[in-house]
Amino acid sequence: MPTARDLLRFLKKQGYRKVRQTGSHLIMEHAERRMLVIPVHRGDFPTGLFRRILKDAGFTIELFRQS
Repeated sequence: MPTARDLLRFLKKQGYRKVRQTGSHLIMEHAERRMLVIPVHRGDFPTGLFRRILKDAGFTIELFRQS
């Protein structure tokens, strides 16, 4: 599974930007999509959390793997 850094890099390519960060929780927003809360910790994301964040953002795992 990817790390928080991999996910953040993908989201930035898709047009998300950092709004603020409180502790380990990064808030990102997009002009046309939902606001996201990304927990930034070391190591890999749990599978379910990673899939949920991608789904909330409106992306698929296949699109993530292609980029």
